Amino acid sequence: MAGIWCIRVIAAAAGLAASVWASAASAQVVAARYEAPTTRYAHGVLGDAVEYGALVVEVSDGTSVRFELPTELVFEDVAPRLWDITGDGQPEVVVVEAHRDLGARLAVWTADGRKASTPFIGRSFRWLAPVAAADLDGDGAIEVAYVDRPHLAKTLRVWRYTGGKLTEVATMRGVSNHKIGWSYIVGGLRDCGSGPELMMASGDWANLLAVTLKGRLTSQVLGAYSANAMIEAMACRLDG
Repeated sequence: MAGIWCIRVIAAAAGLAASVWASAASAQVVAARYEAPTTRYAHGVLGDAVEYGALVVEVSDGTSVRFELPTELVFEDVAPRLWDITGDGQPEVVVVEAHRDLGARLAVWTADGRKASTPFIGRSFRWLAPVAAADLDGDGAIEVAYVDRPHLAKTLRVWRYTGGKLTEVATMRGVSNHKIGWSYIVGGLRDCGSGPELMMASGDWANLLAVTLKGRLTSQVLGAYSANAMIEAMACRLDG
């Protein structure tokens, strides 16, 4: 397990690595991408056997930092997300990592490395699909949500970032945002004037749901699920 934390860092700009670190620490993350495609984790939940072994984080001063995962880990994901997790108005990089024996977890990175993560699901070839990050309940802290095993457990999990770590604060069963083989994740976050809502499908894909956090997670059925209905709902043109 110690190897999980042995991340190789490569400066992608000219000059000494130390100078890149000092610059990146004071600059804003502006982009991120996966590199080093690999077939060492043969899950294929996203439609092929290729995952990624490296993450490149670009910052506003023009430098970038490349992180290489140890061989027991991959980025099992569609793309890195620039989401503000700390609530300071600046984005962090939110990714899905998968361990060869322990399955997936959500992780938050900056140009200084991995900042926080949820626990691994606990079993190989078990995945999660991120939904969104926002202050979902108006308490001033940022929550980040994902669907745990969208094809099996179909459980929405919400984690709050406080004190430098992620703590689980709410769960809801019977939802999904991904089907096996899709190279994309549906739904996400919307705010049509009454506060943030998480958009996803019911676990059987029959209904389109808007989920809110007000002490606990509650869902509203907006209608029958379809790809077009999700597009309309995300644009606030469909509201139950």
